[in-house]
Amino acid sequence: MSEPPALRLGVNIDHVATVRNARGGDVPDPVRAALIAEHAGADGITAHLREDRRHITDSDISRLMSELTLPLNLEMAATDEMLSIALRHQPHAACIVPERREERTTEGGLDAAAGHNHLQRFVSELGGANIRVSLFIEPDRSQLDAAKRLGAPVVELHTGAYCDAAIAGDGAGVEHHLRRLTDAAAYGASIGLEVHAGHGLTYDSVKPVAAIPELAELNIGHFLVGEAIFVGLQASVLRMRALMDEARHPMSTAAQ
Repeated sequence: MSEPPALRLGVNIDHVATVRNARGGDVPDPVRAALIAEHAGADGITAHLREDRRHITDSDISRLMSELTLPLNLEMAATDEMLSIALRHQPHAACIVPERREERTTEGGLDAAAGHNHLQRFVSELGGANIRVSLFIEPDRSQLDAAKRLGAPVVELHTGAYCDAAIAGDGAGVEHHLRRLTDAAAYGASIGLEVHAGHGLTYDSVKPVAAIPELAELNIGHFLVGEAIFVGLQASVLRMRALMDEARHPMSTAAQ
């Protein structure tokens, strides 16, 4: 049986900008972080331009588009303002995420089924501009079916519940949520979706998710930026890349 294809790593640089914005000024620079992540083996860069601009700013997006050679994945809410920005900048991909001002970070996936009528215009206009549309959803068949009906070519499965169970040491919860992710990835691939995953993944929790053969990409940010305080961003990305490769190709990495 052939091995699954290599798993891409998208590095989210939002929280480099969070640290910068805590004091103001220009440092640390999220664009510099993106370039370091690229050198360390990232396959793409993710940045979430929030309505309140709490971390990534409009000028960051402009600089990323002009300085990156890697694909940029713009995380965005389904609003007219964000649609206009995405259409102006033309990133490689746009991942539509739920967004509430009071949340610290994205909490849960979109309800693509209930939000079909609202989301359809965004999926259509972004896709019509050759921007690859992704929907950030829960690992649930009804949400995958809804994404397919909307015409989104990509979904990103929310791994937050799995990661929370792992942090809590809840073995039964880890098993339950990993099974949901595994089943959702297999089902999504079977109906023609490209399946990604992300949210809350760490060195300790990434390998079981990375081993799911139908996943094409993991998007990881907060943990890598936090770990970079201690070891540097290049080292944190390199280790995550190595763990993902070990999970996806255990025999190949063992032979090295």
